[in-house]
Amino acid sequence: MPLELGVWRVDGETVEITPSGMSDEKRLEDILAESIEIASPNWMLVGRQVMTSCGTPIDLLGLDRDGNLVVIELKRNRTPRDVVAQLLGYASWVKDLRDEDVAIIFEEYQKRYGAPGKALSVDEAFRSRFGLKELPEVLNEAHSLVIVAAELDPSTERIVRYLADEHGVPVNAVFFRVFRDGDREYLTRAWFIDPTEPVGETPRRGSKEPWNNEYYVCFGHGEHRRWEDAMKYGFVSAGGGDWYTGTLDLLEPGGRVWVYVPDHGYVGVGAVRGPRQPFDEFTVRTGEGARLISEVDLAAPNMAWNTGDRELCEYLVPIEWLKAVPLAAAAQEKGFFRNQNTVCRPRSAAWQHTVERLKQRFDVR
Repeated sequence: MPLELGVWRVDGETVEITPSGMSDEKRLEDILAESIEIASPNWMLVGRQVMTSCGTPIDLLGLDRDGNLVVIELKRNRTPRDVVAQLLGYASWVKDLRDEDVAIIFEEYQKRYGAPGKALSVDEAFRSRFGLKELPEVLNEAHSLVIVAAELDPSTERIVRYLADEHGVPVNAVFFRVFRDGDREYLTRAWFIDPTEPVGETPRRGSKEPWNNEYYVCFGHGEHRRWEDAMKYGFVSAGGGDWYTGTLDLLEPGGRVWVYVPDHGYVGVGAVRGPRQPFDEFTVRTGEGARLISEVDLAAPNMAWNTGDRELCEYLVPIEWLKAVPLAAAAQEKGFFRNQNTVCRPRSAAWQHTVERLKQRFDVR
């Protein structure tokens, strides 16, 4: 079971606000179709009610930041056997979709549900949604399955956990609960399996590896942070909300990180030297001694975004680089591990392979 969220109104007498499920799951589908980032800021919607060879349509179909498809299915009133069987059937169909199939699905989605005006290509929409220069070279190299529900019964939870843990099936569940306070409604989200831990990356039972004590870090090079600053001053960072910054707390002092920049490749390996700190408190070493990073020249034009807002501001973790290279010299190979989370502790064979190859590429023992 996910952690239970409790809400109380405290402006006067303390009153607990009791949760409930969404009375109309069609309404929840509409909400997610309008704002898929409520489920995950790393998703982009490409299809709704997408007809499959199974004879039934997928409720919502998305792409994640890595260009992998996400099948999103509302549980509705189906039995555990039915909803899981439906998802697995969709997975057998989705795995064979090619780039041109995704483009056609997105084109049809825009015709049926898009705003009037010139339709975007999936390439244009993807680049705009994630602020990237180009689409990944190949779409749908992997896929994931997500059940949307107010809650799951113990039987469904056991099935999902068994498929994910024992067979590497990339399946998860996300729970939405509604809190009503007078005429106001509040929607909360909780994941069944922590989405910061990669699920289902290995296809066979027993192929999941023990964690090798090497951290993966995804560094979003752009307006709010630049890799050249991170190289020069020794840090990794993220900002924009807890989804992006919360996993920085996984990094333990002394731990080793391998840094990946989307659209480029792996650019650095180093040791963690302390906990995360907000931008306006982070100090760096310069020729003039220690200074606040806000006082030095930075290549990033807007690293100070949301300074003062402890929820949304940029957070930095100090790193002592063992090896760091410019973006133009990034290491990228077919089969390298990639993940959209800022930090994770992968347990897949792909991660073991990636680290061993990077040790050779970066000459790190």
